[in-house]
Amino acid sequence: MTRWIIFTLLAFAWLAPAHADELPLAKLKLPPGFEVELFARVDNARQMALGKNTLFVGSRRAGKVYAIPLTGARTPVVIAEGLTMPVGVAFRDGDLYVSAVSRVLRLRNIEAQLAKPPRPETVSAAWPTETHHGWKFIAFGPDGRLYVPVGAPCNICDAGVDRYATITALDLASGKLEVVARGVRNTVGFDWHPQSGELWFTDNGRDLMGDDVPPDELNRLAKSGQHFGYPHCHGRAIVDPEYGKGRRCAEFVPPVQELGAHVAALGMRFYTGTAFPERYRNAVFIAEHGSWNRSSKVGYRVSMVRLEGTRAVSYEPFVSGWMEDETAWGRPADVLVMPDGSLLISDDHAGAIYRVVYRGKR
Repeated sequence: MTRWIIFTLLAFAWLAPAHADELPLAKLKLPPGFEVELFARVDNARQMALGKNTLFVGSRRAGKVYAIPLTGARTPVVIAEGLTMPVGVAFRDGDLYVSAVSRVLRLRNIEAQLAKPPRPETVSAAWPTETHHGWKFIAFGPDGRLYVPVGAPCNICDAGVDRYATITALDLASGKLEVVARGVRNTVGFDWHPQSGELWFTDNGRDLMGDDVPPDELNRLAKSGQHFGYPHCHGRAIVDPEYGKGRRCAEFVPPVQELGAHVAALGMRFYTGTAFPERYRNAVFIAEHGSWNRSSKVGYRVSMVRLEGTRAVSYEPFVSGWMEDETAWGRPADVLVMPDGSLLISDDHAGAIYRVVYRGKR
């Protein structure tokens, strides 16, 4: 029994986060001129959303939603708890919207009530209740609708065209829900291009096809209703061995960029600030949460995809160093551009939010 306990502890040691006061930030590697600092400590920090004076942070494991005042000590305040995987947060017109698998909740006038937050009210319960890929990144689009994804309830299956593996858009006034993208296995991050207004999103590839296939994806939605391949096709040209028979990848929208296989690409944002050098303008930053079942681990970094128009011209690391010798002390989950042009990175494993600033020569 003692040997079994020791083996178990060693096998899962790579999952153990660093102690709150021992985050080895000096191990993080960034391009010349960039620096990283600890912004706040938040247990199991996932998606971030910015209010007028507050940073809101969702969580998956903790079941809590946090608010961090941007002035003062930046001490997190719990504003909701006991929720089911409240990963997603979105702020609009003074209200905070929170995802909870099958529901979207609203906390009204939240910044005026941080000390005594209101009880969450249900805005809609239109989504499936399955928790497998059921946690949701959410965001308001330029059209004012709230975009809510529905992941596949499995590793690989054909669960229906319009119920699962979709991205939906909710009109708050009417309650009408539209499926805007199909064939999306599990997106946990999306944003709108700052010039074209088109929706771009990450998608996590399926498991159990090997270490190096299929890739995760960065995709672009050019028009509503497009199909991105799942479960029939992965990446640009990989036909699924179970569900791809008789199908051609040319039937579906290919990714703008194939990302690393199993990197678990989660939160993504376009860089809309001006504090970073010119080559970073309108580039896509992606939080790669890290693999869980690959024979040698990959991800555990923030990557960057540079674009020329709608074409990807490079895919490269931006911040790395959360993993050493197959042991990870942190796992990036989301990124967020701040008004001053700095970049926040949430880490649900180390329970931290980092801030990346540029202090090099311009």
